[in-house]
Amino acid sequence: MITVHHLENSRSQRVLWLLEELGLPYEIRRYARNPKTMLAPPELRAVHPLGKSPVIVDTSGDTTRTVAETGAIVEYLVEMADGRLGAPAHRESALLYRQFLHYAEGSLMPPLLVKLVLTRVPIFGKAAQKRIQPMIDVHLDFVEAELARRPWFAGESMTAADVMMSFPLEAARSRGGLDESRPATIAWLNKVHARPAYQTALAKGGPYAYA
Repeated sequence: MITVHHLENSRSQRVLWLLEELGLPYEIRRYARNPKTMLAPPELRAVHPLGKSPVIVDTSGDTTRTVAETGAIVEYLVEMADGRLGAPAHRESALLYRQFLHYAEGSLMPPLLVKLVLTRVPIFGKAAQKRIQPMIDVHLDFVEAELARRPWFAGESMTAADVMMSFPLEAARSRGGLDESRPATIAWLNKVHARPAYQTALAKGGPYAYA
């Protein structure tokens, strides 16, 4: 059995969505953020030394495995499902899959996180946000151009790369300047949110401000 240690309003919502898409059995242990600091509770340190979410614990085999980092979890679950929603067979699509699987957290998410931090900085925060927004816009323009060419990030069908890209683009919609001026990206988000597996994961996951 897979246990997902799930923090509200966090990246771990993607893990629940992927599990629903793959049809793998799992259970959820939910954690609430500290209402003042918005940080994860200390109980998560008992699961993994970093005290972060998502973390999964797999007890389905002979060995209990604890896996952290969303990208690593996504690859682990795709492997468990015999490659479903993994890299497409076509080489160019497979390269796109790998690119966006890593781009989500490696390039797109950092400036969005910086902007979030700056919203909580008094006095100088607003001025600094104006400097970070052009950096975010470069990414949003890149994503828009990619999604204008094809319906999903790796080609004609949804893959785990789309799962990885969901959280940063939801965050961008919430606080990063993503709006109807980038119609292909908005259409992609609407398509993601309409998927039955996404809706089921949302119902099971609890508070999530970005859907």
